[in-house]
Amino acid sequence: MEDIMRVGIYCGSKIGNNPIYAEKAEELGTFLAKHHIGIVYGGSNQGLMGKVADAVLANNGDVVGVMPTFLQWKEVTHEHITELHHVNTMHERKGKMLELADFLIALPGGAGTMDEFFDVVTLSQIGKHQKPICLYNINEYYRLLKSQLEFMVKEGFMLEEQYKKIFIVQNPEELFQIIKQNTTNMTI
Repeated sequence: MEDIMRVGIYCGSKIGNNPIYAEKAEELGTFLAKHHIGIVYGGSNQGLMGKVADAVLANNGDVVGVMPTFLQWKEVTHEHITELHHVNTMHERKGKMLELADFLIALPGGAGTMDEFFDVVTLSQIGKHQKPICLYNINEYYRLLKSQLEFMVKEGFMLEEQYKKIFIVQNPEELFQIIKQNTTNMTI
């Protein structure tokens, strides 16, 4: 298999109350596949996770899932993805996703998405990776988190240089520009 660029996708296993979240997740998946960018994600067919994966697959894209064995149920595991890695714990899932991804992005989601996002931010801060990190601000979902991060900088709990490494985008085109500017191993 050729060496392609992959975006690590963190997002909800639910679709949310507003249909725009599913619509924009599908739009992102379609956009990435059409630009020959694969995804690494949690391996589910549910929620925004399933929407983005299905959109990538529908456009002949590369989808790699990382599924903890205790979550592997026929109703949850996406059975049509390109590649599926099995791990034992959620911690191992985060590590494997980080290993396989060239770029990291959080779409809307709940506590699990926030855990994954803050894990990669923390690992970046302590020098364990230099991969770009992005918040996909669908429907202003991350407006309050952006304010909290700015407050953390203001109060001296986060360095401004670290905050500036978190990109906040509104659409696939903005994301694509960030990817092009911040990755060197891309073939697009």
